[in-house]
Amino acid sequence: MLRQILALACLLPWFAPIAAAQKSSTDKAPPSKTQAPPSLPGKAGTLEQRVEQYLRNYYAWGPSFEVKVGPAKSTPIPDLLEVSVTVSMGGQGDTASVYVSKDGKFMFRGELTDMSADPFAEIRAKLQLGNSPSMGPTDAKVTLVEFADFECPSCRELDRILREVLPTHPEVRLVYKDYPLTDIHPWAMTAAIAGQCANQQDPQAFWKLHDSIFDSQQVISPSNASDKINDLANQAGLNLDAFRTCIASPEPTHAIEASMEQGHNLNVNSTPTIFVNGRRVIGADRALLDQLVEFEFIK
Repeated sequence: MLRQILALACLLPWFAPIAAAQKSSTDKAPPSKTQAPPSLPGKAGTLEQRVEQYLRNYYAWGPSFEVKVGPAKSTPIPDLLEVSVTVSMGGQGDTASVYVSKDGKFMFRGELTDMSADPFAEIRAKLQLGNSPSMGPTDAKVTLVEFADFECPSCRELDRILREVLPTHPEVRLVYKDYPLTDIHPWAMTAAIAGQCANQQDPQAFWKLHDSIFDSQQVISPSNASDKINDLANQAGLNLDAFRTCIASPEPTHAIEASMEQGHNLNVNSTPTIFVNGRRVIGADRALLDQLVEFEFIK
């Protein structure tokens, strides 16, 4: 049983004859009007039933696996349908999509892309910058939007990389988005609230506090986080009375929740995740970051 559960995690990204990269939630085909699933002439059951039968046979998903398929949705390609498949067993599961021809003969697992459109336009549209902390020109040709967690070691590493990259590219804009992983980082929310209050009081002081929290990450703990961060806020030149009043109010928490919701809509599930004009980079990858920034300037 344990072996089946562990195998389930890696089955879905490869569960069709043609394997490809896992489809992200931001790349779904446009929604279509609900319609009854087509029945297949000369075949048993609906297209969804055919998909389930095929996948159960292909991966030996017996009765212990719960498989939910569909409903089928139309795609920009007239004779191609998108079908969602959810597989679960023993309390674990996953959901992905397959594409199936309307006659039920062909299936593939992959990403449907409209080559006539900008592949990152939808992501950029979802990146609502609002009053998020930022540095660099607002009309920058290249904008980096970072979803990060102050307690995350990889975010600290990315911060050090950005401190080297940004001075060589003053024409680049950096926007910081809170994405505290509170399940594994107990003082991340405390730091995020502090950052929101610093930005509200003095956007320049935010970046001083931002850098000093990352620099002090190893000496901050759940028990001393409030005191340490208050000391760092004082060093950043913030008015501590106004800072503490802000921390006690609900507004910064609401702003963080909105930032996290935006991250969820963009399928952000780890930190740091940074978008370079909509192109996703996960982790502190200096080489890839340099490559994407340089490419955006020469396009």
